[in-house]
Amino acid sequence: MQEVIDRESQLAPHLLLPGTVEVDEAAARQSLHRQIAKLESELSSLFCTAYPRQGFEWQVGSRRAGRILSLGQLEEVRDRLIARLRENREAFAERSQVEDQKRRLIEEMMLDPAAHRWERVSNAEIGEPGCHHWHVRPRRGLIGLLRGWWHVVISSGCPLAMGACGPRPMDRLTTPITADG
Repeated sequence: MQEVIDRESQLAPHLLLPGTVEVDEAAARQSLHRQIAKLESELSSLFCTAYPRQGFEWQVGSRRAGRILSLGQLEEVRDRLIARLRENREAFAERSQVEDQKRRLIEEMMLDPAAHRWERVSNAEIGEPGCHHWHVRPRRGLIGLLRGWWHVVISSGCPLAMGACGPRPMDRLTTPITADG
């Protein structure tokens, strides 16, 4: 046994320093890269689930983009991904709970409009895209208000084509093009 140690110390004396620990950096780097890839996949999956909702922070960049990161920097990236994923999962769970309550409110409004006078729920509040709103209003204006005739009005969406979506494609084709640009 002593012969093996002596032979190794002659071949590579720097490997047998007392008190040092050998670390397989390639294996550690591979493991961290796999963990980061898994976390990025989970974060992108959560992004797809949460879309089109706004208000989530998705970016987790490394401080040294374009360079090979050290083990410590890879661990920092992994830890930031874990923290971002945890924050977004908690925020998404809270928002989903609020959206479910708003959906139940819409159902209750449809079943008993008189119990929900003047209530209004938008698509954004239930996590859906678009400009729809559910309003509880009196039927036939003032007469309905005095008689207690309430009903739910569902808006048809965005009020104007020029609103949030911009001009319609045909409007762009018919706009004259001048020499100035």
